[in-house]
Amino acid sequence: MSSDELLTTNRKALTINLDEAKYGTFAEIGAGQEVARHFFQAGGAAGTVAKSISAYDMKFSDAIYGKSARYVSHERLELMLEHEYQLLLERLEHVRGERSAFFVFADTVAARNYKGTNECHGWMGIRFQDAPKTPPSDIILHVRMWDKENLLQQQALGIIGVNLIYGALYYLKDQDKFIRSLADSLGIERIEVDMINFAGPLFAQVDNRIMSLKLVEYGLTNAVMFSPQGAVLQPSEVLYKKAILVERGSFRPVTLVNEDMLQCALAQFLQEPALEGVDVVVLMEITMHNLLASGNLDHADFLARVDTLAATGSNVLISNYLEFYRLTSYFRRYTKQMIGVAMGINNLLEVFNERYYENLEGGILESFGRLFRNATKLYIYPMRKGAFDRYCKGHPEEVSSATAVPASALPTEVFINANKLQVDIHLRNLYAYMLENHYIEALVGYNPAISDIFSRDVLVKIQHGEAGWEPMVPPKVAEMIKQRNLFGYQSAVNPQLHPVS
Repeated sequence: MSSDELLTTNRKALTINLDEAKYGTFAEIGAGQEVARHFFQAGGAAGTVAKSISAYDMKFSDAIYGKSARYVSHERLELMLEHEYQLLLERLEHVRGERSAFFVFADTVAARNYKGTNECHGWMGIRFQDAPKTPPSDIILHVRMWDKENLLQQQALGIIGVNLIYGALYYLKDQDKFIRSLADSLGIERIEVDMINFAGPLFAQVDNRIMSLKLVEYGLTNAVMFSPQGAVLQPSEVLYKKAILVERGSFRPVTLVNEDMLQCALAQFLQEPALEGVDVVVLMEITMHNLLASGNLDHADFLARVDTLAATGSNVLISNYLEFYRLTSYFRRYTKQMIGVAMGINNLLEVFNERYYENLEGGILESFGRLFRNATKLYIYPMRKGAFDRYCKGHPEEVSSATAVPASALPTEVFINANKLQVDIHLRNLYAYMLENHYIEALVGYNPAISDIFSRDVLVKIQHGEAGWEPMVPPKVAEMIKQRNLFGYQSAVNPQLHPVS
């Protein structure tokens, strides 16, 4: 069989069953024992399955694994893996530990209920040895099921569970192949993997942020999230029933303007009457489109952006949502609270550029209906008139069909804010409506002294060893860039020590 030939689910299960060294437990809660079923049906399961268990009743589950706040949760999955793995060693290590590489597969899932009103998702993971008598490592996933029928969701769970086990046991040295294989015999239309975490001695050199980025790159999800500490976050656990303020940017690197924009937007966002007593989550978002702007996905550049944002204490979202209405629709999975989007006046030009909505039957009106429904507001950071004119001339694809530059008679030192922007004549009534109804709001209290700082200019200085860029970025960011030689940093003292990347 060719190494590129797609293995069926049955073939994967049979291969594991016939591998004498692989031996373990299957513990599944919710949606039936869909993963174990594949191994029993493939034949030869006696060579692989030590035990199969499904503790559906909560009292039984608590008695076995202990109590946890939520039954479909990362915490519950960890309890299941720990309990079953220790039990496996306790009962079998002295019998077959010299010849068996033990594993435990576990999942805890909420499939579609009878009324079809619940969130269909689950946690699944595997704790496994790569060889007998070695310490175990873990791979944990969070999945969402998109099939509309319970039976189809069960089938999808069974397939991805087999894919996870097979990939863990045979694709260890190729994480790209492992992640792509999660959708084998399934496709990305039926199931989403929006969180993945590798842990243990086998993965000491694996950066889970890059693995999460690959989930977006290969289409298994459209967004992943990281904490300021660099941990991979499960979006629903962070965003559930929270108000959200997000700022989109390239952050290459993050500048004082990015910080000022977010602080001004947050100050106005928190004044909204609808947010009284509501928790707020603040995110800095980078799109895959931005990461791929140079043509290739540069992991070092990606980590540089994430690390410098983390230095400012920011949660980071990586998304595949180029259009803002798709981003806010994604947030609506998790919350009905208010959503605020902080952006520069140049980004507002893109929002009003009709070419981005040619795929929608209703064009820009449909996109605005999706973007601004359910309490969404854009907070617009101004730009000095001279810089605004230069931007418009340098980005005609964003400007020509969407906007008319404000009257040239205005002095170049005047700031163009949301109240002064003139869009194309056939969109002006729409724009006036958005302003008058406070869907778009000009930011106030900004610092005009830093308004001429642009990431692209800072990046040129960093890469060419020019002095004077440090005051343009947050102090912790400047320190990190120099210490780690991020973004192709060259020392202004001795540029030869740091070649341009």
